Amino acid sequence: MSAQVEEVRLSLPHIELAAHVYGPADGHPVLAVHGWMDNAMSFARLIPKLDGLRIVAVDLAGHGYSDHRPPGTGYLIWDYVYDLLHVANQFGWERFSLLGHSMGAIVSTLLAGTVPERVQRLALIDAIIPHTSKPEAAPQELAAAFESLMAQKGKRRRVHESLEAAIEARVKGKVPLNREASELLAQRGVMPVPGGYIWRTDPRLALSSPLRLTFDQAMAFVRRVTCPVNLIVAEQGYLKRIPHALEPLRGLPIDIVEQPGPHHLHLESEAGAQAVADCFNRFFRTA
Repeated sequence: MSAQVEEVRLSLPHIELAAHVYGPADGHPVLAVHGWMDNAMSFARLIPKLDGLRIVAVDLAGHGYSDHRPPGTGYLIWDYVYDLLHVANQFGWERFSLLGHSMGAIVSTLLAGTVPERVQRLALIDAIIPHTSKPEAAPQELAAAFESLMAQKGKRRRVHESLEAAIEARVKGKVPLNREASELLAQRGVMPVPGGYIWRTDPRLALSSPLRLTFDQAMAFVRRVTCPVNLIVAEQGYLKRIPHALEPLRGLPIDIVEQPGPHHLHLESEAGAQAVADCFNRFFRTA
């Protein structure tokens, strides 16, 4: 990101979050929401290419420079919605738009469906519908979540012997990235500790979800969105790996655009970031 970026700390009633603020003070207000295990640097290549926007790129709780949730609590997806509403209120934004990638796109959709009167535009990258489960699976999923939470007690965090090793671990992670993208995320995601380096992300982020929405519940949020929606689908990304993932969106007023590239197409290359920026600049100009 350029020198125009301002680093801020946001003291919410229940947690303190970190964020980047970018763009003209009178620009269209946008909350940028990164994906699981990423941080605000997810938008480092994209944000400078967006025009006329006042963007607050947040490190979600448990990520980057933001605080972790208190002991005894977890990372329910709707808690992020609550956090972001507080962030918007702190900036005095009665109405604002959302730019989300992956889990951040899902959180953005949930927010826009929860308070549709407050969201003006929804710009999404490679995700939209929350992960779902069948109702009969809920008891087993809750049991598995409790088991994983109890097994977490006393578990030591992985310490990488060098910064290079930490970056390489992210390259080969559950959601693989190229090296340039991993290096960008490491700028606010890795910290030195005795014996080496660790990723700042809260280990509890990897725990099983205790409860998921049913498909009908998830689609109720999507259908309640009233603002214009622009969804970019990466041709080698997440949505393309799920059979019929876009079928539930047919007939809804959602502009779906396919772009070449992987799940992190906006971060892994300048060309990918420019392609996403071109699409979203057109989208926001019609506001």
